[in-house]
Amino acid sequence: MLRGKLWRDSEFLKLWFGQSISETGSQISVLALPTVAILVLGASPFQVGLLAAFENLAFPVLGLVAGVYVDRLRRRPIMIVCDLVRLAALASVPIAFFLHSLSMPQLYAVALVTGVGTVFFDVSYQSYLPAIISRADLVEGNSKLQVTGSIAQMVGPALAGLLIQFLGAARAVAADAASFLVSVISLWWIRRPEPTPQPAGEAGRRGFMSEMWEGIHFVFGNPTIWKIAGSTSTSNLGSNIFFAVFLIFVYRTLHLTPGIIGIVFAVGAIGGLLGALSASWIAARIGLGPTLFVSMVAGGLANVLVPLAQFGYAVPLLLASEAIVFFVLPVYNINQVSLRQAITPDRVQGRMNATVRTVIWGTMPIGAFIGGVIGSTYGILPAMYVGIAITILAGFWILLGPIRLRVPPPPVSSSSDVKA
Repeated sequence: MLRGKLWRDSEFLKLWFGQSISETGSQISVLALPTVAILVLGASPFQVGLLAAFENLAFPVLGLVAGVYVDRLRRRPIMIVCDLVRLAALASVPIAFFLHSLSMPQLYAVALVTGVGTVFFDVSYQSYLPAIISRADLVEGNSKLQVTGSIAQMVGPALAGLLIQFLGAARAVAADAASFLVSVISLWWIRRPEPTPQPAGEAGRRGFMSEMWEGIHFVFGNPTIWKIAGSTSTSNLGSNIFFAVFLIFVYRTLHLTPGIIGIVFAVGAIGGLLGALSASWIAARIGLGPTLFVSMVAGGLANVLVPLAQFGYAVPLLLASEAIVFFVLPVYNINQVSLRQAITPDRVQGRMNATVRTVIWGTMPIGAFIGGVIGSTYGILPAMYVGIAITILAGFWILLGPIRLRVPPPPVSSSSDVKA
């Protein structure tokens, strides 16, 4: 983290700074929006699950479309527009609260609009990094971004808990809105030109559906990429079933306050910082494939500690669970994202990322909806146990092939692209 030549790259630092602030702000809304629903509007488990589903609905609907547009257009302007859209949507929450007109339909709309912005931003963001740094620096760049993301996950929830505790959940959302303004300014200052968007094949620019299909064909024609996507999507299904009812469990069963929950997330996220710092070291010691498998399964097993908290020692058990989950998440993500970037040619980076994210994020609204239904019909604990079981099983996708990888395969040249 503290070493590497990217610290001397001013353009990378602008991207890094803006996203560090923005991710810190986003952690506030992760806690604040469902807290508004639960504590201010008295939402049911089904309504909380539906809110989470709306947050993640945009990717399965728009993910592939976003990938085509990201590959057709320059990525930095897309990111700036997305930040401005999310800023406006989130700012509407405290405004409506002050006007005594805040409602669940508005929260659903805010979640949906910010989700759309996140779709286009995230596809652009992952595709933009290889455009401003060399492929040899991708692991270093992703590691630095993941480390600061882990720091944001450590600082953000504590800040969120304090803001919610003393200002109220609706007012706390304003801090996230402000963080997107910082991201806009930092992106605006980047002066390194992006490569001109390349035509979608030897015949030049082709039809929209043809370009979209090429991205799909590339992903599912590459066994390593689609198995990683399968593992991650299964994990997201289970974890979203689990987290759809998580805050209801800690607020209404464990009777913990937002301030305590924020501290639990913050202290647990120290594990995320350690995981981000050690991701490349672990992969170098035990191999890339085993790292992906162990980190995935360990994250699922750690969630078992949460329902056990009802019997006592709630805060220590939640701390232990969050620390383990936060540790293995960046270990998995740094290695799988860097692997995907390294074996994908630049001209299909956007469509590859969009296709993969459509698959892996597509299960998130489904999981959140299922979690809300199970929580409302059978109870909070059954929903948590179903989510845990699915998350653990997600690791077995890695056993189908990627487990044998010791190091990333050689980069794919444009001449060996998969054609639609």
